[in-house]
Amino acid sequence: MSENTTTSTELTSQYTAQVTTDLERNLKEQERIHQEIAALQQQLATLQQDHSVLVNMHQALGLTVPTAEPEPTAEADTSPAPAPAKKAGTRRSRQPKKGTTPKAPKAPKASTSAAAKSEAKSAEPTLVSLIRDHLAAQSEPRSTAEIAAAMGQTHPDRGIKATVVRTTLEGLVAKGLVQRVKQGSSVYYTASDAAQPAEEQASTDAQTDTAT
Repeated sequence: MSENTTTSTELTSQYTAQVTTDLERNLKEQERIHQEIAALQQQLATLQQDHSVLVNMHQALGLTVPTAEPEPTAEADTSPAPAPAKKAGTRRSRQPKKGTTPKAPKAPKASTSAAAKSEAKSAEPTLVSLIRDHLAAQSEPRSTAEIAAAMGQTHPDRGIKATVVRTTLEGLVAKGLVQRVKQGSSVYYTASDAAQPAEEQASTDAQTDTAT
């Protein structure tokens, strides 16, 4: 009787530990997905802002925004449209008077504010380059919170969030430009040794293009 009780207690303990582990893993996975969704939403908002600026510039240049036209189907009527009937008494077409030349339409002025905003935004360094430069200047690994705090201090106007920083770091880890270091239950990041040769190669390519 005591052996059965001991066995039942051990099984209960094993199941409890397994369920607890699975629950923690599930919660961590939910948190990771929420962070990815937040990052994608911010990227979508940025693209929508860029789209608005481009549409304004497009309209300021006097152009129309292209729209997708549906392709004609096989059942569509391909017969030519009947020619409009000629009205009586309209033998002569209207011609401009002699000595007068038609005025060319004035080109609309481009929106200087939209152009300046677009140029200023394109001149800003990307978050990827900011994080890589920050880690390259550090002598020890840094956590996501530390990196996000440093980005917020150096670029307070950009409103960089910790979730976006973590997503960017994981993307750099996948490319081998940043290394992930785990210390206990905490995760830290440091610049990868493979990032320096890539930067040197890019600098060499740029010098070669300038020389040619």
